[in-house]
Amino acid sequence: MKIITIAQQKGGAGKTTVAAHVAVSLMQTGKRVGLVDIDPQGSLTAWYSLREKKFGKGFTGVAFIAGAGWRLDSIIAQAKDNYDFLVIDSPPHTETESKAAIRAADLVLVPMQPSPADAWATKSTLEFARSEKKLVKIVLNRFNPNSVMAKKITASLKECLDSHLGNRVAFSNCFMQGVCATESDPHSQAATEVKQLTDEILALVKAKQVKNDKILEEV
Repeated sequence: MKIITIAQQKGGAGKTTVAAHVAVSLMQTGKRVGLVDIDPQGSLTAWYSLREKKFGKGFTGVAFIAGAGWRLDSIIAQAKDNYDFLVIDSPPHTETESKAAIRAADLVLVPMQPSPADAWATKSTLEFARSEKKLVKIVLNRFNPNSVMAKKITASLKECLDSHLGNRVAFSNCFMQGVCATESDPHSQAATEVKQLTDEILALVKAKQVKNDKILEEV
């Protein structure tokens, strides 16, 4: 099982939206996916509740695990044989629970809007992930590729993924229905962006696994 932690100190960066879309998109590639919400705000829990009402309990395509951050080790231990991926939505700060989620991760995704304030707020999350020697990547959210400011900010951030999510109403509209863009309109630009993000995530995880396997062989 691989663990993907969605972490960001700044609120409103799109952390929960990224968590849900990544989880559903991974499920659509045939992966067994578990979602964990340790954010006290409970936005992911609310979204999943809508999803259960829409599809029926046990038919959502992804499993959901709600729990306090201090139980994270136990949650992971119980989940490790049941899923290919565990996606964790962590609290919007860099305190104990968020740090535990980052330490447990194989990949840390940091959603960020391309603004100076967001870039500054993202710094502490990136620094902690680096200090833990974690694979950490920035997911640009509400990104306008034609914005000069956005280009300047992202050019200075080496961890940015090639794929990004645009400033699209589709993301919020589908979210209020308990679904994701790849389900509500699979051929939309929003869905295409999510699929590209998922492909890049899978490639990163695979490359990391190959690297780890090579190190073990050498040892």
